[in-house]
Amino acid sequence: MKQHFIAWWNLENLFDVENSALRPEWLAKELAGELKGWTKEVLDKKLTNLSKVISKMNNGTGPDILGVCEVENENALQLLTKKLKRKYKVAHKETKDQRGIDIAFLYDSEKYSQVGKLFSYEVIKRSATRDILQIELKIKGTNKSFILLGNHWPSRSAGQYESEPFRIIAAETLSYWIERIPEKTTPTIPIIVMGDFNDEPHDRSLREYALSLKNKSKVSSKRNTNPYLFNAMWEIAGQRQGTFFFENEPNVLDQFLFHRNALTTDSYITYVDSSARVEIFDDLNMRTKNGAPIKFSRPSESGFNENGFSDHFPISCLVEEK
Repeated sequence: MKQHFIAWWNLENLFDVENSALRPEWLAKELAGELKGWTKEVLDKKLTNLSKVISKMNNGTGPDILGVCEVENENALQLLTKKLKRKYKVAHKETKDQRGIDIAFLYDSEKYSQVGKLFSYEVIKRSATRDILQIELKIKGTNKSFILLGNHWPSRSAGQYESEPFRIIAAETLSYWIERIPEKTTPTIPIIVMGDFNDEPHDRSLREYALSLKNKSKVSSKRNTNPYLFNAMWEIAGQRQGTFFFENEPNVLDQFLFHRNALTTDSYITYVDSSARVEIFDDLNMRTKNGAPIKFSRPSESGFNENGFSDHFPISCLVEEK
């Protein structure tokens, strides 16, 4: 059986250069102070640092598929792919996010082809918030395709519990959409969900509203008629690991969730048990003394560190093709 290496990473505000002609006027005004000093040279350093980590994954060959968030536009992603070893194709769609940061996928164009159009499903609170990005990829040389859903749920910046209702809305939207996918495609198509959920596996948004469970057998049961998801990061959360640190405490905010169609014995794409992990390479000096990721930040901020990477660690997992 062939294995496919899938990764996810919040790239921490990967913006195009300060004076980018590709940036809409409204966004240029919004980001004017934040992007002061974000020159071509600074962006190139950030991309170089990110590319070192990405290239280390999968035993030094890089991921087959990489989902990302906090990316401004396709141009920034194309610049990143030029620093990577493989022939990645960029799948990105502009959204209505108020800071112009989006979700995207990079996939090895020699292994996969995109089926249909990239689709983004708008999450609504009082106004549009970050979208759920959907892509269907076909494994070249086969008739096997699967769906990936990228998520970046509303942040905790207003307070964890004060902002929780917005993540619950995102979770409800995800759960609703997962029910629709088999109806619009085929009933057995594998669905892999990933993202920065800004909540941990045990939080209400993921447990009660996205129906994300740690019990794999319950999710994969043929008697299951609910849109349950198996959360592959529960095991990691129990080991006191983190993808993001808040006040020196590890939080597992970045996660992989699997629909039953990617878990059962008769599925042609299945999650490899216990393969989900946090990707940290100590030889690249990715973390501080307390274990937190070393972020790059921006020249306009006091925490700017040109030797940093992101304020999140990347995560990865394996799926098997039967």
